Amino acid sequence: MKNRILLIFPPLAKACEPPAGITRIAGFLRGNDQECTLWDANIEAQEYLLGLEQHPQDTWSKRAWKNSQKNLSALRDPALYTNQDRYQRAVRDCNRALSQSCQDSGVSISLADYQRENLSPHRSADLLSAASHYKQSVFYPFYKSRLPGLLAETDAQFIGISLNYLSQALPAFALTGYLKKEYPNHTLIIGGGLITSWLRSPGWNNPFGELFDHIIEGAGEAPLLKIMGHHSQVSHQAPDFNDLPLDNYLAPGLIIPYSASSGCYWNRCSFCPEKAEGGRYRKLSSARVLQDLQYLKKTFQPRLIHMLDNAVAPSLMQEMIQNPIGLDWYGFARVSPELAEPVFCEQLRKSGCLMLKLGIESGSQKVLDAMDKGINLNLVEKCLAALKAAGIATYVYLLFGTPAETLAEAEQTRDFTVRNADAIGFLNLAVFNLPRNSNETEELQTHDFSHANLGLYSDFIHPGGWNRKEVRTFLANDFKTQPEIKAILQRDPPFFTSNHAAFMAEQRESTKEQQL
Repeated sequence: MKNRILLIFPPLAKACEPPAGITRIAGFLRGNDQECTLWDANIEAQEYLLGLEQHPQDTWSKRAWKNSQKNLSALRDPALYTNQDRYQRAVRDCNRALSQSCQDSGVSISLADYQRENLSPHRSADLLSAASHYKQSVFYPFYKSRLPGLLAETDAQFIGISLNYLSQALPAFALTGYLKKEYPNHTLIIGGGLITSWLRSPGWNNPFGELFDHIIEGAGEAPLLKIMGHHSQVSHQAPDFNDLPLDNYLAPGLIIPYSASSGCYWNRCSFCPEKAEGGRYRKLSSARVLQDLQYLKKTFQPRLIHMLDNAVAPSLMQEMIQNPIGLDWYGFARVSPELAEPVFCEQLRKSGCLMLKLGIESGSQKVLDAMDKGINLNLVEKCLAALKAAGIATYVYLLFGTPAETLAEAEQTRDFTVRNADAIGFLNLAVFNLPRNSNETEELQTHDFSHANLGLYSDFIHPGGWNRKEVRTFLANDFKTQPEIKAILQRDPPFFTSNHAAFMAEQRESTKEQQL
């Protein structure tokens, strides 16, 4: 009898699309004659909490709980995304109902985050405590009701947990504690993006040896095959989304996440966590990518492809222009000369590109040069204009408080944003965090945020006195108050942000075409 594995995506993360990690692994395992079962505990747990009986006291909570199932259905209906006010109300009411489901439990929960009072995912002792006291987790009744039947049905001897976000850490360790107690003879394996970051942090000393039989760094496909006793030749396979409740995700149609590469082809930006962790750039051939996407289109009939690459390569964009897949898509891209060409952008839009996320970071050339971004602001402005003219929305990421920035450079970023506001669809504003294992930490005076042995970032004293408090004050009292910028920020989908923005962009573009 073949060994079987249950692959679990734990709560809590945005539930608008299937998880990328376990579906990629499932395609690989099944394509190499290895049986597996997928369980998206994230979407199921959120539906479970929203289905619990509540006794809210205030008017908002009463309305939110009463309409929670109606609002969940609305988030799956394209019609909701045509009305910004209705959309905002549905999302905020869903979030209110979810947060109230954990009232008086010491848990703060939202559609995008999970925090527990007095426990930090940055401290291994707190994660071990979450595992030891798993019955105190708000998810324990859900785990207890779901897992026995699932394990009996699948007859899995191996259990793999994909831990990618900090918001998943405490629920994942509570799940682990439950499994360790109730199923001590099963082999427990953990991997994922957050695990990889921990393992690549300086001074890593595994504190979880008694919980997990195996901890996997990086891509988990080949290591899992080896752990399960598979020693034959392995090959790439497209991700597999079977087993998952594809109609239940909180989006107006199925979104398929797909990676054409790992790492970043530029890989030079200062303070980049990807570079600091030593991740190498690996990519599939354009022909392989198109083959996979055509297969996914035929098999699962998605409405949208979410390209997960750190930056979709211009060569792949060109291939998608020449051989359109017949699906809309969006993803991250670097500012490049190709994107400044109006004809290229028009062709890219025809290929299905709805939106590009651009890590512009700053409107100061001095700051961009200090970060080794490899772009200049003249090119950035040309790209924004060309993408706008072609009907491709932009989700622009700006980063404040980097060591090379002062108030003067932040004001330049403000002025840049105001100047290009008509060409910017959405904005993500972030305050700079210094990766602990970044080479550039040697040039700065650093100290820990707290006594957190799993923390990925260090605090630092800004060489120009432009510290986090001053940055936040500038953002609140200056940057966000500009009318042009305020209008952009008001468009941002709450909680789901860029994951729903492509649908907003699609509706805005459709409305414009109808008006013309």
